[in-house]
Amino acid sequence: MSAFSLRRLAAIVVKEFIQLRRDRLTFAMMVGIPIIQMALFGFAINGDPKALPTAVVAHEQGTYTRSVLRALENTGYFRIVAADFDEHAADRALARGDVQFVLTVRAGFARAVLRGEHPPLLMEADATDPAATGNAIAALLQLGATTLRHDLTGPAAQSASAPPFEWIVQRRYNPEGITQYNVVPGLMGVILTMTMIMMTALGVTREVERGTMENLLATPVQPAEVMVGKIAPYIVIGYVQVAIILLAAKWVFGVPFEGSVATLMVGTLAFIAASLTVGITISSVARNQIQAMQMTFFFFLPSILLSGFMFPFRGMPEWAQWIGTALPLTHFLRFIRGVMLKGNDWPQLWPHVWPLLVFTAVVLAVGLKRFRRTLD
Repeated sequence: MSAFSLRRLAAIVVKEFIQLRRDRLTFAMMVGIPIIQMALFGFAINGDPKALPTAVVAHEQGTYTRSVLRALENTGYFRIVAADFDEHAADRALARGDVQFVLTVRAGFARAVLRGEHPPLLMEADATDPAATGNAIAALLQLGATTLRHDLTGPAAQSASAPPFEWIVQRRYNPEGITQYNVVPGLMGVILTMTMIMMTALGVTREVERGTMENLLATPVQPAEVMVGKIAPYIVIGYVQVAIILLAAKWVFGVPFEGSVATLMVGTLAFIAASLTVGITISSVARNQIQAMQMTFFFFLPSILLSGFMFPFRGMPEWAQWIGTALPLTHFLRFIRGVMLKGNDWPQLWPHVWPLLVFTAVVLAVGLKRFRRTLD
């Protein structure tokens, strides 16, 4: 056997570069994934969300109320989006996730401050994600005597060594701030995203590689029938995974379940359908199973980082939130947490379900077009 040859080694290296140039999708993934990771972790991820939307239920308007609102906004953690809500509207907005906090100022607040009675101010927080509200609540509790320092006069100012009012913080839906209450329901969406897309993408691509897909050309089936027929078994698998996760959430992690099981199953079907259509579309583009795996990871990475599963959604910049809003996992996380932790019904859940249906319809249309080319 001849000795090691640098010339032959160079030929092999050149051959591999030529192969990479021909496989443009793989090369794009190799370059694109690191760029996406750097962009997301460097610019989009933020564990200290600011400007959280806050609604106000003010039973009285006055100088003291306005000073409290200005003090909240000056912390940087609160952004007043509505100052004229009633209690029912504020409760609905908190349940839907439209606002993160609701401040309630009771009638007679100014009079009680002047009398030195230290009246309470109620701040309700959507604590389904403790990481999203922890720093804001800590900043809130530091607002004491300085909030009304320039407004108090006379005897009230002389007795202002103690805070003139008391903060009452009510952490809704997760009073103890247990992380599992937020993570375990979210894991349902993450697991379904990963398995549904991967199984369908790899399954169909494997048939194309083996040549069994050509047998479909000899049968009188339509592309839509092929797609539906292939994803139907995975719907059953998806529901099996949902049942396992729900049982573990209840009996292992002690996560409460406040909503309806039927509502959860219907909404989950919309999310499973969205994930399966992505997998079918990937399979119609990928030439082999390696490419299908790469494209699955390419879709899964932004989904897990920009959906609000690992990091607070409102802590991301606006451009990242727009991308996250286009991903089905973002809406499903809001849906599943709304059902399990908040006990929401369809009026509160529908804003998180219809985007899944629109996403499914769009991706299904793209997948059908690509899949028809594959069969042809």
